Amino acid sequence: MKSLSTFLARSVSLLALTLSLAFAFDPSSVQDDAFVNGKFCKDPKLATLEDYVITGLDERRPVTDPIGSNVTFVNGNNLPGLNTIGLSFARVDFAVNGQVPPHFHPQASEVLFVTEGTVLAGFVSSDEDGNRLFTKTLNKGDLIVFPMGLVHHAVNVGKGPAVAFGTLNSQNPGMITIANTAILWSNPTT
Repeated sequence: MKSLSTFLARSVSLLALTLSLAFAFDPSSVQDDAFVNGKFCKDPKLATLEDYVITGLDERRPVTDPIGSNVTFVNGNNLPGLNTIGLSFARVDFAVNGQVPPHFHPQASEVLFVTEGTVLAGFVSSDEDGNRLFTKTLNKGDLIVFPMGLVHHAVNVGKGPAVAFGTLNSQNPGMITIANTAILWSNPTT
């Protein structure tokens, strides 16, 4: 009798684990006129090629920001075909000494791929043994991964402009810039 109760207990536990894993997934990207991610999904019969293509990401963007970078973000807002797919992209144009300041994405990991110039990029881990800095000088053709929720940065350390492309595994990754957050923490009335 004890073996039967042990068998049943293990079977129920295994079933519960299987069901929890079976339902641990993102919603289907196929939608029928639903309001998803703050947007109405387009009727697939009305979709056009323009909903799935964006052009011009090979063109240089002017860098006028005082920190020396210009980020062109691509998500479901400007490329409707990305809605519900769980991806977004960014082109980053760097002036000499330009940077993307330390920040993190609470809802996405990121892959940064350098297509021009030399970029110093890295992130800070949050290990049990203490925080560790991972940093690398990246040249054209190099790539770095920033795990979700970890503070990361990128700085043009070359003698000319630099360009990098980021891919994020969320259409709404969020972005919290550390400098702005630190200012708020030190002066909550701001």
